[in-house]
Amino acid sequence: MASEQAQDQFRLVSPSINHEGKLPRKYTDEGQGAKKNLSPPLEWYNVPDGTQSMALVVEDIDAPDPSDPIKPWTCWVVANIPPTLKGLPEGFSGKEEEVGGDYTCLKEGHNDYKVPGWRGPKLPSNGHRFQFRLFALDEQLKLGNKVTKEKLLEDIEGHVIGEAQVTTMF
Repeated sequence: MASEQAQDQFRLVSPSINHEGKLPRKYTDEGQGAKKNLSPPLEWYNVPDGTQSMALVVEDIDAPDPSDPIKPWTCWVVANIPPTLKGLPEGFSGKEEEVGGDYTCLKEGHNDYKVPGWRGPKLPSNGHRFQFRLFALDEQLKLGNKVTKEKLLEDIEGHVIGEAQVTTMF
């Protein structure tokens, strides 16, 4: 029964996470050429019944801050992900129109670099943990033009019907 429940659980995965729990450098600012700053592929399973949209927040949860020892650094914010989608392909960020279909409904928010879309980390040291959180929501969000993590988290309050997360290392 317990393994049956685990199979039915809302889950988020990235097929690019290796057996050591790490994502390759091509998803960072330190990749090579065209293989640099690609948004990682994500897949999700068992979206809760009643989900009208989903939202994604990706953060470096070990980022140092000069005024505070640890302050999460936002790498990616995505709102209004249709529940019909089963994931986001590698390198998707910034290509909603190009990919087409239900992907055109997505809205990429501003990261902590103050630009919209995925912005891979430029790591001062190895061993940073990155947390990917996917929220299943009971409504479509109306966020305006400039979406930030703070605005998104404020707007989803009271509307989360499920949360899936995965943490990886860079």
